[in-house]
Amino acid sequence: MTASASFTGIGASPGVSVGHAFVLDGRKVRYPKVKLRPEEVEPEILRLKTAIDLSDRQLQELKGKLAHDEVGADHALILEAHRMMLHDPMLLVETQRLVKNDAINAEWALRRVAKRLRHQFDNLDDEYFRERRSDVDFVADRVVRNLLGQAVDEEVQLPSDAVVVAHDISPADAAMLVKTGRVAAFVTDLGGQTSHTAIVARARETPAVLGCGRVSEQVRTGDLLAVDGTRGLVLVNPTDSQLALFRETMRRHLASEASALKTAELEARTLDGASLALWGNMEFPEEVPSLLAHGAQGIGLYRTEFLFLNRPDAPTEEEHYQSYKQVLTAMGNRPVTIRTLDLGGDKVPGKKQEREVNPAMGLRAIRYCLQHREMFRVQLRALLRASVHGNLRVMFPLISGLSELREARSELEHCRSELGRAGLPVGKRFPIGVMVETPSAAWIADRLAQEADFFSIGTNDLIQYSLAIDRQNRDVAYLYRPLHLAVLRALESIVTAAKGARIPVSMCGEMAGDPTFTLVLVALGFDSLSMTAGQLAPVKRIIRETNQADAKALLTEAMTFSTAEEIERFIRAEMEKRFGGD
Repeated sequence: MTASASFTGIGASPGVSVGHAFVLDGRKVRYPKVKLRPEEVEPEILRLKTAIDLSDRQLQELKGKLAHDEVGADHALILEAHRMMLHDPMLLVETQRLVKNDAINAEWALRRVAKRLRHQFDNLDDEYFRERRSDVDFVADRVVRNLLGQAVDEEVQLPSDAVVVAHDISPADAAMLVKTGRVAAFVTDLGGQTSHTAIVARARETPAVLGCGRVSEQVRTGDLLAVDGTRGLVLVNPTDSQLALFRETMRRHLASEASALKTAELEARTLDGASLALWGNMEFPEEVPSLLAHGAQGIGLYRTEFLFLNRPDAPTEEEHYQSYKQVLTAMGNRPVTIRTLDLGGDKVPGKKQEREVNPAMGLRAIRYCLQHREMFRVQLRALLRASVHGNLRVMFPLISGLSELREARSELEHCRSELGRAGLPVGKRFPIGVMVETPSAAWIADRLAQEADFFSIGTNDLIQYSLAIDRQNRDVAYLYRPLHLAVLRALESIVTAAKGARIPVSMCGEMAGDPTFTLVLVALGFDSLSMTAGQLAPVKRIIRETNQADAKALLTEAMTFSTAEEIERFIRAEMEKRFGGD
């Protein structure tokens, strides 16, 4: 492409970069269709098994190549998950069955099975699990390439500051690419916030714009690309004026990042002495280095559902344990708050279950765990074992009443006794907290505070449940207002209950990391806020330039207004006046 053009997609990893495109071979693997004669069926099944065994060895060898550097450690779980998919009975047995019963070649049979598996992932409500449909393609394509004798895992010679452009990027390719240290940005046709490319990019602080449509078909290797991973914008062969603006944006971003790293060790303390702990939210172990570099004083939310990705069965106790141990060890004495599984019946791959009409309000989180006790106990035993390696805190999600908290704690104690009888080492007792994210929990926060060791407010669910809106529904998403008076009153009530019981209260929802709301949260008196790495510095700056007494006066005045629009206008005007709109 020679003329200037632009593409918009999903800003999956923030940052700005300018470089020349390196387009990965996006040719789709062709799946030939052949009808077999009776005598060809058994040799074809053997051919399939041979290709699967070869694929397994390749993934194992790739793990070995990467094992001694940071990238390899980060990708071990993902590559291992692909190995497990290779041996999933749904993939292996069903493909063999089609070869035998329908007398078709292995490639054709595998294509049919992969299509069926992708359809199952497409029907899941959770974005993390929907995104895993691409892993089915990556695994199936690897097997087919081996069936056809084509090359796989070829090392690519990237030029410096290359903007990698592709239809999609497999975890194996992503691992090899970032290992080179030459990737300036990622741009893909497919993918979203939870795709492997996004995860890799964020962990390596590399800008990424994903889900751009057909960008890989229209960009040529060597084209100059300007990539804004914050806004989700890609300019192809930009004009001089566009390039100048982009380079200025890049300069400001780099200056902001440098400033953020300089303030990483500073306390988040107001001018009048009120101190807040700033912690990090994370899903994957590879996010820890970036959080620490940006000054996270602990982990306020470690989502553990990633252990269920890319696999047909539940993870073992040992797999849970190793993941928690890795993060606890990396964080040293800093607190690590691990949320128990927030799974629902429609979120467990490999288990065919009846689709719920409204899964957000159905069998999920602590409700699901208490109905699937052995799965819950596997995680609890692993948490207890891992507690010897660091400063662990555990919290239970979607608690709606005291009985759920008591049941969950009872299960934990049952597992503690079980491990004791087995002679397995367990750490000292650690704090047990509640995620306050239902209106019922907010209303009985004073009672919950008598039996919980800490509160962590999950604003994403609390807001949508309190305002009776689904923020994923475009027709009502505009009603999602964190500064709605009902939300502010709920937050005020929860914090008051926690303070009354002398237990810490944190916030780990999206509201915590948005600088627009920082003054409000300082005024409310939170002990800690938890957010992504890139949000830590802007929030800290506002806290350090604020008087808590002034913030409280501001909140009191804001709550004299009646509508969310009025409160929002007032708060935004004050932020503009005090901080220049940052």
